[in-house]
Amino acid sequence: MKLYIIRHGETNWNVQGRLQGQTDTELNENGIRLAKVTAQNMREIPLDLAITSPLKRARHTAELILEGRGIPLLEDKRLMEIHFGSWEGLCSRKDNYEIPSEHFSDFYFHPMEFQGAADGESIRQLCERTANFWQELIHKPEYQDKNILLASHGCAVRALLQNVYEDKTDFWHGKVPPNCAVNIVEVENGRGILLEEDKIYYSKEDCVDFYAAEK
Repeated sequence: MKLYIIRHGETNWNVQGRLQGQTDTELNENGIRLAKVTAQNMREIPLDLAITSPLKRARHTAELILEGRGIPLLEDKRLMEIHFGSWEGLCSRKDNYEIPSEHFSDFYFHPMEFQGAADGESIRQLCERTANFWQELIHKPEYQDKNILLASHGCAVRALLQNVYEDKTDFWHGKVPPNCAVNIVEVENGRGILLEEDKIYYSKEDCVDFYAAEK
C-alpha cells in the first residue's frame, strides 16, 4: 500500500491567520491554482482511490487531484481538522492576535500539552481519532496493493503521521505542512515508512508559511 497524504489548498483564512479547525471554509483562487498545478504534476501517479475529510477545502482539493480519472472518492470524518471550538475564526498571529489565552504558542511548541477552548479538541484527542482511522485503513485486505490519496488538514496530517514518525515527540517536524504538500508513505506488514516529506509539486516561490509569524 502506498499513501499520498495531501493537505488542502490555500484558503482566505490561511492568509488571514485565522483558526479554521472544523469551520467549513473553501479554497481561494490561489488554493485552486496550487491544487491544479499539483494535480498536473501527479497525473502519472496511478491512484486507485481517495479518502477525504468531508470539509470543503479538503474535498475540493481531492476532487481537483482526481479530475478526469474516474477514481472513487470516499469521505471519513476522522480526517477532519482539529476542532478549535469557540476559538474558530479568531486570528492567531502576533500582529492580529484575538485568542483569549496567553498560551496558544503551546500549540506549536508543546503540542501534547496544548490547552485550547473548553469546547474544543486537544491534539491528543486528534491523534486518537486519526490513529483509529490509520489502523482500520492499513489492515483492510482489499487495500494492501492500492495507491491511495488521503486529503486532510495541517494539524490532522501531522497527527496521522504520528503513526509513521520514528520520533513521536517531534509532532510538527519543523512546520505546518504547506498547502497542497504531499507526504508519501509506503505501508508494509502493518508498518508505515515515510518516503517523502512535505513534497510540493509547484514552484518553491509559491510556498508560503502563513504560520511562521505565530511561532
